[in-house]
Amino acid sequence: MLAGTALSAGLCVLLALGLRRRHEPITAWAVAGFVWSIVVIGLITLIPANGAPGIVPAEGRLETCSWDIGGPAPEGFWIFDGTQRLLNTVVFIPSGALLVLAAARRRSAWLTVPLGLGGLAAYSAAIEKTQLELARIDRACDVTDIIDNVTGAVVGVGIGIVLAVVLRPWRR
Repeated sequence: MLAGTALSAGLCVLLALGLRRRHEPITAWAVAGFVWSIVVIGLITLIPANGAPGIVPAEGRLETCSWDIGGPAPEGFWIFDGTQRLLNTVVFIPSGALLVLAAARRRSAWLTVPLGLGGLAAYSAAIEKTQLELARIDRACDVTDIIDNVTGAVVGVGIGIVLAVVLRPWRR
């Protein structure tokens, strides 16, 4: 996971440097940061929880996502203290903020940001569907995760709006 994060960070730095030729620095770095945050979310959520994939017997595999909102999430996570729900929320905040900063320079930001927020929600749902289908990665599909992820993205959009007003990426 850490190697993938570092490799993707290096590629996103190259992306930002390439984008700086055509875009303002804030926009270039925001686009590259947004791409990196999406890759990191995928790495965090789709790499097996406890090392190498194991074998999940067919009778032990869930057929549907858990619809128990606020359900039985673990009380902690290996990265830092707190609940898994807090982590699910926090991990999407940078994506929401960087989405706004990447779009703020364009007049179409009023349309792009809500569509991007919908895209982040769809990405969260796709991750949960993948976790359901790939039982070997030892992850659970839970609608609460989608709610928490979208909440984090919305909070991030709010932070991004404040940052856009402060940084004003639309000025030259």
